[in-house]
Amino acid sequence: MTDDQSPLIGNGRTDRNALLAERFVDLADTLVDDFDVVDLMETLVATCGDVLHTSAAGLLLHDAQGALHVVASSSDETRVLELMQLQNAEGPCLDSVREARPVTAEDLAEERDRWPLFVRAALEVGYRSVHAMPLRLRNETIGSLNLFRSEPPALTLEEQRVAQALADVATIGVLQHRAISRASELAEQLQVALDSRVVIEQAKGVLAERRGFDMATAFELMRRHARDNNRRLSAVAEEVIVGRSELTIKDAMGD
Repeated sequence: MTDDQSPLIGNGRTDRNALLAERFVDLADTLVDDFDVVDLMETLVATCGDVLHTSAAGLLLHDAQGALHVVASSSDETRVLELMQLQNAEGPCLDSVREARPVTAEDLAEERDRWPLFVRAALEVGYRSVHAMPLRLRNETIGSLNLFRSEPPALTLEEQRVAQALADVATIGVLQHRAISRASELAEQLQVALDSRVVIEQAKGVLAERRGFDMATAFELMRRHARDNNRRLSAVAEEVIVGRSELTIKDAMGD
C-alpha cells in the first residue's frame, strides 16, 4: 500500500476523518454515570478495526489487585494470543504496560528472539505486525491495547498517534470514574466487568450452539439487543444462558 492509499492519507482522508470524529463521539457517549466498562473497551476495539483497518485487536486491563485480564478482543484468535501473553509473561502488550509506552513490531518474523512464544503463535494465525498502545494517563497505566495486521504495511506513525489517542480517551473515562468514586466502588466495578466478560463468553457459546451462529455473530446479536433495549450486555447474556432470551438474527437487524 502506498502513502496515498493509507487509510488516513490521500483522497479518502476527509471521509476517514469524519468516521474518526464519529467514533470519538461514540466513545465519549459511553462515558456516562455508571458506564459499562466492557462496552467501552469493546467499542474501542471495534473502532480500531473500522478506522485503522487493523485485522484484529485485543485489550488487557488491570483488576482491583493489579493483575491483567483480557477484557475485549475482536476474534477468538486474538483472545488466545492475549491469554498466551499473560500465561507466559511475554509479549508486546505486557511490555507496553510494564514500560508505559507504545511497543511496535512492524515485522513479527524479525522478533522471534524478543518474544519467541508469542511470535510463533501470532505468525501461525496469520498476523504479520503488532502495535501495543498503553492505556495510561500521566504516571498511571491501567492496561494496553494490541493492534494486529495480517498484511503489510504496519501502522503508519499517524495511525499510531490515532490509536494512542483512542486508547487515551478510554483511559480518561475509566480514571475519571475512579476520581468520582470511592476506591472500593471502582474495584468492585472493574471486578464486575471482568466477571461480566466470563458470562458474555458463555452466552456467546450458548447462542452459537442453539442457533448455529458463529461466535462473532452471537456477540453482535447480544450487543445490539442490549443497546436497542437500553440494557446491560451482561444482563442479556445471563438471560441467554438460562434460556429466558431466545435471540434471533431478526433481533440483531431490528426487525
